[in-house]
Amino acid sequence: MIDFSNTLVVGISSRALFDLEEENELFDEKGIEEYRKKQHEKENDTLGPGTAYPLVKALLGLNKLSKDHQIVEVIVMSRNSPETGVRVLNSINKLGLDITRTAFSGGEAISKYVEAFGVDLFLSKNEEDVDEVIDSKSAAAALILEAPDNYKSDDGEVRIAFDADAVLFSDESEQIFKKDGLKAFSDNEKTKENSPLKEGPHGKLIKTLSRIQKFMNTKVELTPLKLAIVTARNAPAHMRVIKTLRNWDVYVDEAFFLGGLPKDRVLKAFNAHIFFDDQDHHLDGAKKVIPSGKVPYDSKSPLKKKK
Repeated sequence: MIDFSNTLVVGISSRALFDLEEENELFDEKGIEEYRKKQHEKENDTLGPGTAYPLVKALLGLNKLSKDHQIVEVIVMSRNSPETGVRVLNSINKLGLDITRTAFSGGEAISKYVEAFGVDLFLSKNEEDVDEVIDSKSAAAALILEAPDNYKSDDGEVRIAFDADAVLFSDESEQIFKKDGLKAFSDNEKTKENSPLKEGPHGKLIKTLSRIQKFMNTKVELTPLKLAIVTARNAPAHMRVIKTLRNWDVYVDEAFFLGGLPKDRVLKAFNAHIFFDDQDHHLDGAKKVIPSGKVPYDSKSPLKKKK
């Protein structure tokens, strides 16, 4: 039996990996028959990169850093049928992507197969699938946004940036901020500085990323997998974040406590392959400069109901 317990398993939709927006628009406007016809006619035409393509390519490159351990496994998980998915498979082959596992659900929700494949991170442009994965807590998940203009990734490294509350950590502290304001939030975080924050939807993911760094034949500070936190928190709320990561045994290369300053310039300077946040007003700027994914709230969260 294959053991992926110390491997990062990424499930990604074909639309997140490749540029299929024109085809998706055709499907929405004219239906499955025209979509199937189009895909069949162009099945030997290589697809262009989607928003998450640079991330996937860089992640797969990490496997070269360990001779006896697979660091990353990528699985394409698509609502296409096997027939309409031929173009996706051909593109994977022509582009030399080391992807051998696929799941084509023929229009059915793909979210139910995420746990079956042992996925750690699910990336999709289908909001329903992402919401269902978040609710199931079977994996970290994000809704991939449109690709930024003029983005150039650093193929020698993998750079992943996270927001803090409601992404890495639970939304309990953010609920206090939304309900009672900044002072109440800051007082709460200062009082609970030595109490680790609870895991949020991407908490287990960052622990997995930190764990696989140990298989890269170099010190953790020197691995090409770079992790950053970019958060609106500032002093005194910053210390609880640092101490929580220490409690989790997670090494983060960089952390930016912005105190409400815009995140896009920092993210551009960090040159993230992907940035995960829960709030549209942060993502509106970020998605213009680096690939971004929205992390939705659990359907039972008061923040979801409020929205």
